Amino acid sequence: MIKKTRASRGLGKYDAPLKVQYNMGYDGFRYNRHVNPFHKDTMQYREWNRGFDKAYFDNMKRVKDNEARTRSRTVPQGEVQHV
Repeated sequence: MIKKTRASRGLGKYDAPLKVQYNMGYDGFRYNRHVNPFHKDTMQYREWNRGFDKAYFDNMKRVKDNEARTRSRTVPQGEVQHV
């Protein structure tokens, strides 16, 4: 079996491991860091954005679930419900 090199697969030295950049993007959303620290034309930039977007959509799902849970509660007897 012939082992392919990174160059033969079209990969550069910064293409992997991308888990680090993904986690940086995820943490960037959580800690309110909205500026991507990587150059725009790199795989690191795209992985950082992917982690940031994943954190955003996880947060939106959590918010929507909490809002749905809050709206579904019935009004206790004795309270006035304003329409």
